[in-house]
Amino acid sequence: MSERAAPDDIARRLPAGDKIFLDHIGHFVRDSEAASQALTRCGFAPTPVSIQVNPDPAGGARPTGTGNVTAMLSQGYLEILFKTADTPLSRELDAALSHHAGLHLAAFAVADAAETHRRLATNGFRMRELVHMQRPVETVAGAATAAFTIARTEPDVMPEGRIQMLTHHTEHTVWQERWLNHPNSAVGLIDIVIAVANVEETALRFSRFTGRDVTRTPGGALIRLDRGGVYLVTHNQMTERLPEVAITKLPFMAGYALCVRSLAAAEKAIDHADLEWRAIEDGIVAAFPAELGEGAWFFVERASALPWRR
Repeated sequence: MSERAAPDDIARRLPAGDKIFLDHIGHFVRDSEAASQALTRCGFAPTPVSIQVNPDPAGGARPTGTGNVTAMLSQGYLEILFKTADTPLSRELDAALSHHAGLHLAAFAVADAAETHRRLATNGFRMRELVHMQRPVETVAGAATAAFTIARTEPDVMPEGRIQMLTHHTEHTVWQERWLNHPNSAVGLIDIVIAVANVEETALRFSRFTGRDVTRTPGGALIRLDRGGVYLVTHNQMTERLPEVAITKLPFMAGYALCVRSLAAAEKAIDHADLEWRAIEDGIVAAFPAELGEGAWFFVERASALPWRR
C-alpha cells in the first residue's frame, strides 16, 4: 500500500515475531441494529451481527454474553459490542454503559497471546486466564468460524477500559474482501485517543504493557506501536482538541484516527450522515453519531497528518 493507503509502513494485517499492532477498538452500545445502521449512514460497510462464544470443555460452546458487528478495514477494524446474555463479561459491558455509550475497548494484536500473557504477568500485571473465543462467520463459501486467543488484565489494572492483547487464528474469515470497501474510503485504524488524569503515569504503564517507548507531546504522550498507537492527553488538551465531546469522567476513550484514501469521500459521507464536523489541517474531525456513543473520529489520508504525530 502507498503512504496514503496505509496508516504506517507495515502493510501486513497481522503481526509477526515481536511486532505489536493496534488491532481494533470497541464501541459498547445498547442497540446493535441502530449502531449498524449508523455505521452505514456514515459511509462504512458493516458486517452482519455475530454472537460470540467460548469453547466448552465438553465439546460445546458457552455464550460470552456479547455479540458484535464490525467495520473491517484493510488494516484493523471497528467493533460494535452489545449484550446478548447475562454473564460476567456482559455485566462489565453494562457497567461501562452506565457511565456512557461509546468507546470502552482497545485491542492489540500480537503473534503469540499466550507468551504475551506470561510476559505481562511477569512484569507485574494482574491477568485473567487466557481466553479462547470464537464467533460464527458467514463467508462466500458458507459457514465458518473466527477464532482468537485473548489475554486480558483484571479490570482495575487498566482503568482506561477493556484493554487486551489477542492473536488471530483465522485471518481470512475475519478479513473478507467483500467487507473491506467503504464509501467513506476508510482503509486503516491509526491511533486511539484517551483523555487521562495523569499522562505520565498512564504513559509509563502503557509502555510497560506494550513494550514500546513513550514519545512526549505538548499536553500528552504517544505510545507508537509497530502499527498504530495510543495517544494519551490531559483533560484540558482534549477539551481544546475536541470541544465537540463532553468529557465527564476520566479516563475517557475520546476517539480514534482513521486513514482514508480520500478526505473528499470522508467529507461526503459525514455530510450525508448529518454529523457535526470541522476541518483541521490535512484532516477532518467528526463527532460520532449518537447510536455509537460519545466520541469523535479523526480522518486523515496519512498518519503523519495527525496533530500529535507532527
